[in-house]
Amino acid sequence: MEVPALGARVHPHYGVFSPVRGEYVDLVARTPLPVPAGRAAGPRIAFDLGTGTGVLAAVLARRGLGRVVATDDSPRALACARDNLHRLNLAARVDVVGPGLFPEGRADLVVCNPPWIPARPSSVRDRGVYDPGGAMLRGFLGGLAAHLEPGGEGWLVLSDLAEHLGLRTRADLLAVIEAAGLRVAGRIDTRPRHARAADTGDPLHAARAAEITSLWRLRID
Repeated sequence: MEVPALGARVHPHYGVFSPVRGEYVDLVARTPLPVPAGRAAGPRIAFDLGTGTGVLAAVLARRGLGRVVATDDSPRALACARDNLHRLNLAARVDVVGPGLFPEGRADLVVCNPPWIPARPSSVRDRGVYDPGGAMLRGFLGGLAAHLEPGGEGWLVLSDLAEHLGLRTRADLLAVIEAAGLRVAGRIDTRPRHARAADTGDPLHAARAAEITSLWRLRID
């Protein structure tokens, strides 16, 4: 499928969630990169957690990051990401490692777009949407401080659809962020552009019409 932020196509493998919701890719492509403490330039190392097709890792590499490390807990996703990065001629600039969430070491920028619905998936592909108990979200927030370089940022890219469905509250999210020793340095919001957001026949139309996808800029207190 075509990814305008890359000016190229990515090829989702069977069982790997396709980046059909381009708003989250655009958020990562346009948000200003953090400038770590004591440097004149931007980040040198970035982690992309839960890389899936590798699309966000590719966007970060195209933005000039010196090194990107992409992870996933799915062997299918890891193979898919490696294939796409090879097709995009970015394999030399992005290391794909796993299975797992965090790689070893620290980064100036850590990006995560976890599944946005805290419920059980019914298929392997649905794992891109459903995160039982919010486990990946909590894992990212809980481990972020230990993997950030001084002055670095964690970018949480997350839809608020779960809040509109009564599955999570904004207070719940902010409490987990605070408990992890993180503070919100900023937030950039966007409305979804996918067809279901405008489908009045969808039983979830009211929630989808109100949905906002946000990139939360997180720093260590």
